[in-house]
Amino acid sequence: MLRPRLPLGEYYQLLQRAGLLAGGAVGADLTRLVEAVTCDSRSAVPGSLFLCKGAAFKEEYLAQALGQGAFAYVSEVPYKNQPAPCIRVTDIRSAMGLLADAAWGHPSGEVAVIGITGTKGKTTTAYFLKSILDCWREKQGLHPVGLLSTIVTDDGAQRRPAVLTTPEPLDLQRHLWNAANAGCGYVVMECSSQALKYGRMTGVELDTAVFLNLGEDHISPKEHPTLEDYFQSKLKIFDRARRAVVNLDSDRAPQILAAAGKCGEVTSYALDAPNGALKGRVTGPVQGGMTFAAPYGGALAQFTIPLAGRFNVSNALAALGVCQYLGVPLDAVQRGLAQARVPGRMETYAAGGKTVIVDYAHNGMALEALLRSVREDHPGAPVTVVFGCTGGKGLDRREGMGKAAGRYADHIILTEDDPGPEEVEDICAEIGGYITPFGKTYTVIPDRETAIRSAIGTAPAGAVVVLAGKGSEMEQKRKNGPEPCVPDGMLAQKYLRE
Repeated sequence: MLRPRLPLGEYYQLLQRAGLLAGGAVGADLTRLVEAVTCDSRSAVPGSLFLCKGAAFKEEYLAQALGQGAFAYVSEVPYKNQPAPCIRVTDIRSAMGLLADAAWGHPSGEVAVIGITGTKGKTTTAYFLKSILDCWREKQGLHPVGLLSTIVTDDGAQRRPAVLTTPEPLDLQRHLWNAANAGCGYVVMECSSQALKYGRMTGVELDTAVFLNLGEDHISPKEHPTLEDYFQSKLKIFDRARRAVVNLDSDRAPQILAAAGKCGEVTSYALDAPNGALKGRVTGPVQGGMTFAAPYGGALAQFTIPLAGRFNVSNALAALGVCQYLGVPLDAVQRGLAQARVPGRMETYAAGGKTVIVDYAHNGMALEALLRSVREDHPGAPVTVVFGCTGGKGLDRREGMGKAAGRYADHIILTEDDPGPEEVEDICAEIGGYITPFGKTYTVIPDRETAIRSAIGTAPAGAVVVLAGKGSEMEQKRKNGPEPCVPDGMLAQKYLRE
């Protein structure tokens, strides 16, 4: 797939057709070819079209881009001191999506993109799908599929830790272009509510959209002001999809189904709701995982996943819904699910009669599901939970996670989890206010490594220690920015050995 070199006039007309232009004549040579579209002044080259975006944008970035050869810029405000034509727009976020898609030649038309949204389970479902599709394609001698997840970005040309759950438009389109050129065939991607709300996915065609569930998360002045705004943002995933897969066990399932109706095909799944097209049934826990039965390809089939918890069976059902659309053979689905590995999700370690579970659960809905699953899988075992909440955003998590711990944990240690601009102790005190009504006490240990060592060291034999929130992350976001940290799984193994 060749990357196009378009004249500036084509980008201008694209914005004009979308009703995004705020000014009159651009004052530039519209016949001049654009060599690159960028929002990073450091990557500007001669012939670039520069996009001025972000609340923290500074005029000096534009000056740097022009100094490196950019010949025009797109912005919501003109910078009169800069000697270059301005294409003024009403919404730079929407403009970025359109321009990025055009600059990279609409790569989602060349590779099938599967988008997954939901309050919890996006990463696990994405890894389930990648494992299944890779099994299928390996048998055909084909390239592994692409993956854009909270954990990793793997587009067939590069594999590296993810920066954002859903990349910014220019990065996203570049990854899709790489995947198309590498022969990935499919890209499985997580679609965050922020990405859907602010147009990062503008121009992206989705082969299939998956809606997992809905719970309160990301509700804050910096993210979504209300639950309704969060919900409506997530529903935007269906605006760009050919087919849909919907969880009927989700809150507001009728509204989700109604929104999915704009897609050409809609299927559903459920563990509890009676009328899902894919009606799953848990058949039992196995060592380190679960077994379940579900219809596939016209017959009832048995499946095994290497993760505990009914909620992970639900995630597997979502993957089955996509695979039936794609015509993936049953044996590839079974093998792919059985061998899937999801970093930082339900990682289980045991020694000395103690069990430690590491999971990324970082909101009330996810932590409640996790702790309920631990209670079901380890009846009678004392349960210790270690967690914290992010600072400066996702403020609703403090109530949800505090109440989940208060209901289901015996021992609670509060610690840091990307405290950012806030003091760890202040965050923990707020969480604690939601724990004490359940008659539970809690301990605050601000340093996460010390908290984990204490939790494992003081837990009695037969106990389960849950380390929630960070998963496999290797950075702690503090006041002065990200700082390296040891992943929870490595700490769990270290202190179990001790």
